[in-house]
Amino acid sequence: MIRRLLQDRTAASAAEFALVLPLLLVLLLGMVDAGRWLWTYNRAEKALQMGARFAVVTDPMDAGLSSSYLGVGGLTQGDAIPASDFGKVTCSGAGTVAAATVSCSCTTSPCPTLGTSNNTAFQNLFDRLHAFMPETVPSNLKVIYSSSGLGYAGNPTEPDLSPLVTLQVSGLQFTPITGFLLASITMPTFTTSLTAEDQVGADSN
Repeated sequence: MIRRLLQDRTAASAAEFALVLPLLLVLLLGMVDAGRWLWTYNRAEKALQMGARFAVVTDPMDAGLSSSYLGVGGLTQGDAIPASDFGKVTCSGAGTVAAATVSCSCTTSPCPTLGTSNNTAFQNLFDRLHAFMPETVPSNLKVIYSSSGLGYAGNPTEPDLSPLVTLQVSGLQFTPITGFLLASITMPTFTTSLTAEDQVGADSN
């Protein structure tokens, strides 16, 4: 009896398949996750690009960014504003999806005197981004204003300065289907920049 059992080869294929099946499933699900990662990565980049396009034609995140440069460093009406006259202002999001808030601070001097942060402008920007990337929350988003070397003191119709507007999204989590093997993965920081155009936002707002 024992000899017959040792020599019996029936169901050998089934046993071999049972051994290989877990590896096959991991391979297939891994390929699906790789595709999902690339799709999520591309979607995040496109969402950020749409957000940046929105940010450069609407109100800035802080009223101080629209301040006049007349008299700053001896500038007179129509003088080009040197790049060295503006450092970097970083505006960080907080709050909930329905009630986003923003706080701005000078991260590289010199900066204009910052006023009241414009939560309405930030909410509008976040809503635009969130429409393309629903998994984002306000704390994922930063808006950074830095010198572009463009702007004229005493501009009678628009803000004197036309800063470089950079949107940054960080902390997004990617959860693979193969979650029993891999925990959620933090995606890299996404960044895109455009030069401010119409910060009055009379039409775009």
